Amino acid sequence: MRVFINFSVSQLIKQHLNSLHKVLLTFALLTLSHLIYADELLVVSSGGFAQACLELLAPFSKVYPDIKTELQRGPSMGETVNAIPKRLARGEMVDVVIMADDSLDQLMSQGKLLPGSKVVLARSLIAAAVKAGAPKPDISTKEALTKTLLAATSIAYSDSASGEYLSNELFPLLGVAEQLKSKAKKVPAIPVGEVVATGQAEIGFQQYSELLPIKGIEILGKLSSDVQKETLFSAAIVSNSKHVESAKLLLNFLSSAQAQPIVKQSGLDSVVSR
Repeated sequence: MRVFINFSVSQLIKQHLNSLHKVLLTFALLTLSHLIYADELLVVSSGGFAQACLELLAPFSKVYPDIKTELQRGPSMGETVNAIPKRLARGEMVDVVIMADDSLDQLMSQGKLLPGSKVVLARSLIAAAVKAGAPKPDISTKEALTKTLLAATSIAYSDSASGEYLSNELFPLLGVAEQLKSKAKKVPAIPVGEVVATGQAEIGFQQYSELLPIKGIEILGKLSSDVQKETLFSAAIVSNSKHVESAKLLLNFLSSAQAQPIVKQSGLDSVVSR
């Protein structure tokens, strides 16, 4: 009788242990499956929207904790290795791009982006900056800007949308293109503000939102309306993305009304009606 009882208890313990092992194994498999199938989005943003995007990814992750995001920066155009068109041409597995609207439309026409996925995120204006503590020249009018450009010993501008406008349109419009050839330099890959902060350029021009986060500079202000160039920043899903539905959720979030306070705080103008 004693043997029978011990045997029954032993069997009962084994059964419970087996059941517990099965539960733990099932839980482990479900957890592993969750980790494997959680979407990981690679987002590449032009500098104009990069700061806003960086600050918006944290609240996005709280709303969608199963979607992991990685943000990298790359200019909307140009010949640098990290320029968005160059990256897509190499077949890099990017999920979402955020860039100057005109450049995005070109990629869309080339079949690089998913048709119908484009959303406009913000408006951006060009500003100028000098090193912190340096004299502040006047850029408040077309005439004042012209004098400031001619008087400057060195000028820096970006290799993306704002720089293309300055070198190809604004300088010729002001009649100073020839005079500036030897002292106006295009800055590839890095923020113009960093060049100004280290004293490598007396004055620099870039999107206001790109100058705003840079330490060691003072922003003179945005260009006046008669010489200003508005740039729209838009986003779209890359055509070979493996995470289209998750990418759509991200674009909806970035263009939502709840995202606009952060968009404005980053130095951009909202395009969303609240």
